[in-house]
Amino acid sequence: MERAFLNRTEAGRSLAEKLEKYANRNDTVVLGLPRGGVPVADEVAKSLHAPLDVFIVRKLGVPGFEELAAGAIASGGVRVLNEDVVRAIPYASEAIEAVTAKETAELERREQIYREGRPAPELCDKIVILVDDGLATGATMRAAVKALRQRGAARIVVAVPVGPRDTCEELAHEADEAICLSTPPFFQAVGQYYEDFSQTSDDDVRELLTRAAQESSGEKPGNQQ
Repeated sequence: MERAFLNRTEAGRSLAEKLEKYANRNDTVVLGLPRGGVPVADEVAKSLHAPLDVFIVRKLGVPGFEELAAGAIASGGVRVLNEDVVRAIPYASEAIEAVTAKETAELERREQIYREGRPAPELCDKIVILVDDGLATGATMRAAVKALRQRGAARIVVAVPVGPRDTCEELAHEADEAICLSTPPFFQAVGQYYEDFSQTSDDDVRELLTRAAQESSGEKPGNQQ
C-alpha cells in the first residue's frame, strides 16, 4: 500500500508544499469541504497565508431513489442538477423541490454553526483552493467545482491528499488544476491511507474557522466581534 498520512494535519502540510505558488497572494481563498476536509484545509491556509473558510455541499437524493443523486446544492444558494437523472424520475420537479428545501435547511444550519454569523467569503474573481481529506467517487467535489463556477471563481484548484487515479483525472478536467498527492492503484477507502482518521466534529470545524477568522482580523482568540 502507498504511504499513509499520520493524520489530517500532516496531510495538509504535505499538500501545502505542492501549492506554494499560491502563497502570499491577496486573491486566493482556501475552502475545506466539511467536515474532514477542514483540518486539512486549515494547514494549507496557514502555510499559504490565505484565508480559510468552508464550502458546504449537500447531495439531492430523491425520495424513493436515494441512491441516485439528482444533483446537489452548495453554499451561496447554488443548485446543480444531473439532468439525465432528473428526466428519469416521475414527478421530478415536485420531488426535487421538496428535497432541495430539506437539504437547504440543513446546509443553512451548518453554515450558521460553522460561521457563527460571519459572512461567507466573496469568491467572484478569486483563486479558490478546494480541499478535502480525500476523494472516493468525487461526486461531492464535482458538485462543488460546478457551484464555484456559477459563483464566478477565476480559478479552481482541487487539492486532496489521496484518491483513485481516474477520479483525480476527471477532476483535473473539470477544475483548472487538480492535485492528488497519492493515487493508489487498488483504492478502496480514504481512511485506509491515514494512521489516524478519527472523525472531525462540528465543534472541531467551528473552532478551526473561528481561530482562522480571529487571526486574519487581528483579534485575540476568545474575543467575539
